[in-house]
Amino acid sequence: MFDRARAVIPGGVSSPVRAFNAVGGTPRFIRSAAGPRLTDVDGNTYVDLVCSWGPMLVGHAHPEVQEAVLAAVARGTSYGAPTEPEVELGEEILARTPVERVRFVSSGTEATMSAIRLARGFTGREVVVKFAGCYHGHVDALLASAGSGLITFAVPGTPGVPVSSTELTLVLPYNDRAAVTAAFAEHGDRIACVITEAAPGNMGVVPPEPGFNQFLSETCTRHGALFVSDEVMTGFRASRRGQWGLDGAVEGWAPDLMTFGKVMGGGFPAAAFGGRADVMSMLAPEGPVYQAGTLSGNPVATTAGLATLRLATDEVYARLTAAGDTIKAATAEALSAAGVAHTIQSVGTMFSVFLCEGPVRDFTEASRTDVAAYAALFHAMLDAGVYLPPSAYEAWFLSSAHDDAAVQTILDALPGAARAAARTQK
Repeated sequence: MFDRARAVIPGGVSSPVRAFNAVGGTPRFIRSAAGPRLTDVDGNTYVDLVCSWGPMLVGHAHPEVQEAVLAAVARGTSYGAPTEPEVELGEEILARTPVERVRFVSSGTEATMSAIRLARGFTGREVVVKFAGCYHGHVDALLASAGSGLITFAVPGTPGVPVSSTELTLVLPYNDRAAVTAAFAEHGDRIACVITEAAPGNMGVVPPEPGFNQFLSETCTRHGALFVSDEVMTGFRASRRGQWGLDGAVEGWAPDLMTFGKVMGGGFPAAAFGGRADVMSMLAPEGPVYQAGTLSGNPVATTAGLATLRLATDEVYARLTAAGDTIKAATAEALSAAGVAHTIQSVGTMFSVFLCEGPVRDFTEASRTDVAAYAALFHAMLDAGVYLPPSAYEAWFLSSAHDDAAVQTILDALPGAARAAARTQK
């Protein structure tokens, strides 16, 4: 199957990490999934700790989500017109978050791209601040790496992105308040917004230090910039109210704009951005900032997202937390017994395993993880029937469908996988 795929698709995959380049070997082509398990085209079954990179909060092929989707498909798959499900999903998002208005799009990349455009249109400024290691989709302006200094305008991080696309992007070290303060001291009247993952999960899980997001929000307000909190990954996954529910709701602050994806689409290509009513009113057709999409608010996708969020009760998050705590403790025990350097970090129900001494506060420290040892761990777990993220720099995800049997499969696989990592660790 991989040979056939490479003959028609670059690299044989539709998103790079799926190719197993980071861990080696042949990617598994999945034929079906149910509950906590995947089945590949060869008939092998795995307990899934990727969960489609987060969306499958209630498990694969949940019967209530399937029923809602089938009913939506029977009514038609796309109209290019307003629908009731998008209104209901919008109401559900507003009920869980501080946003006052929301606009639907089809991908997280689209959501962050649109939020950046809106922030620039609202403030009349052009400079965007982001953090090294935070991923906001493949938007040209955000595919940038840090320069030689802490406050250096970025250069493109990938071929095909012109310098002109990133020359107005500042990249700072994550969790570094001094760098943020210095950036605003030098460029404050030019900064349209600061965008950050609410809790980074794309360099592994790196929690914001206590009060860091609040500091960003207050700094932006003080300088007339907007604070954009990217919750494409953490939204409705880290907690019922996302990462904001773990810090902003407690500390009493709110972002100016937020982006959502993954869980809110229930496994379908759906995303959104939202925020303050006065900022969102700048969007067409109310205002001059243009954004549009033929499949935005698709009735099947919004139906799946709505069904998923309605199932995402406090009991679901309690189940995810309990199962996660069990797996984290067992992973730490297995790696310690094998003598493997490690640190396990989490935010809400998301966690990841760094094969290095911790803590990990930013991208530089995350880069110390032993990728060769992780590859050994990955393949040993795969051979034992557990599908981990095929990259050392990703979060591990559970679903409420991970029952005791699924968790036990993971626990049984860990000691042997830890020994395999130990044989490889530098």
